[in-house]
Amino acid sequence: MSSAAASLPTHSAEKRQVALRSMLTAASMTLLKVAAGLLSGSLGVLSDAAHSGLDLLGAALTFFSVRVSDKPADEDHPYGHGKFENLSAFFEIGLMAVSCAWIIWEAMQRIFTHTAHLHHSLWPILVLVASISVDYWRSRDLADVARRTGSPALATDAFHFASDIWSTVAVLLGLGASWIGMTWHIAWLVYSDPFAAIVISLMILRVTVQLARETIGVLMDQIPAETRLRIVREVEQVQGVLAVEQARVRRSGPSHFADLTLALPRHYTFEHTGQLVRAATAAVHRALPAADVVIHTIPRQGRADSIFDRVRTVAARNNVSVHELSVQSHHGRLRVEQHVELDENMPLIEAHTFISAMEAEILRDAPEIDSVLTHIESEPATIEQPEESAEEDRRIEQVVRDRAEFFAEIADVHELSVGRSGEHIYLSFHCSLPDKLPMLRVHEVITELEDRIKSDCPEIYRVTIHPEPVTDNTR
Repeated sequence: MSSAAASLPTHSAEKRQVALRSMLTAASMTLLKVAAGLLSGSLGVLSDAAHSGLDLLGAALTFFSVRVSDKPADEDHPYGHGKFENLSAFFEIGLMAVSCAWIIWEAMQRIFTHTAHLHHSLWPILVLVASISVDYWRSRDLADVARRTGSPALATDAFHFASDIWSTVAVLLGLGASWIGMTWHIAWLVYSDPFAAIVISLMILRVTVQLARETIGVLMDQIPAETRLRIVREVEQVQGVLAVEQARVRRSGPSHFADLTLALPRHYTFEHTGQLVRAATAAVHRALPAADVVIHTIPRQGRADSIFDRVRTVAARNNVSVHELSVQSHHGRLRVEQHVELDENMPLIEAHTFISAMEAEILRDAPEIDSVLTHIESEPATIEQPEESAEEDRRIEQVVRDRAEFFAEIADVHELSVGRSGEHIYLSFHCSLPDKLPMLRVHEVITELEDRIKSDCPEIYRVTIHPEPVTDNTR
């Protein structure tokens, strides 16, 4: 199990515990503020109590949402249940907006109807000071867990309680100013309590709008443009990727999902493509750690694909092997010659139809080619069972070594093997050549050696020579 997967149960338990503590604390503070507000008659205290009541509802919703969001993906929710946290955050933002609107309405009523009557006592002050301390602890606790787990619901809850601190401070200032106004008979200070409630509500509304935009953006699968660009830049640096044709990123709760379509050279094998996909996935994780990554690949013609690459690509698409591939230019017209192996049991009419279709495909993919000539060879359909003939094998081996001495480039011949299947004799061996000998000369030497061997031993059906650099046999 990966470390990321192993940490999920721990994160889930931690999120539930902090949400439960938040809910119980919100319930306690709501009761205390209601009592203090009724004793003092302060709209500021009662509005703060109403705010705490909404906090309690929001905390309960957060506790429920983190339990639901941590459920694993199922058939109905293939991306998991993380969006429920975003929905919870959106609902809690709505509660904050409603509470601010209600507080502003009540404050305006008190100001214009002149009903701001307070009963000053020490208890509301003590309750509000305790509320500030508790809200500071709650917001730090929630923010810390939200940062570690990436939970949007806990992050919104943390902001909610941080905003309570400022609203409570405003209430305290309003109570103090109102007390000064009543004591020193300063009429306009009497309305400090509702005025403070209006000011802090407007401050909270401003930040609530920003949170709402961010939450709606997540629900609408909005991702910061720089995040997507960072992913694209990382993947484009992977060697072999021709282009990132599409990159989509979405967020569900604390989890991210990345869906990319990559253009790769069409001559890549399945194994090579698989390696490149793993490298691209690692590149995405460098930009967006722990993301769930899905990569689609599309074959494309490479920027520097040669005629040889395109012919081999056609052969790979048709599941046949090509060798002895050559391209000749005659009067400005290109002609391709190739050897293709087909099943030895395939009828000639089927083989001809198959090769004709393959040649037409080559002409479409490489329009600069004028014609294609294919030499059809039979590929054994059964495993060949060798027969042994010691005396004949020694004679063939001696012929090989004698003919190899004609070539100054050949340092030695080794791993010589003579096999038989029915009436056919198969010869294979390795020969060492200078490390820096050009492949053109290597091919010439091997071809001429093969011709000399077959001239001396016409009974040999096939000769396979594997060239090796000299240094490979001197270690």
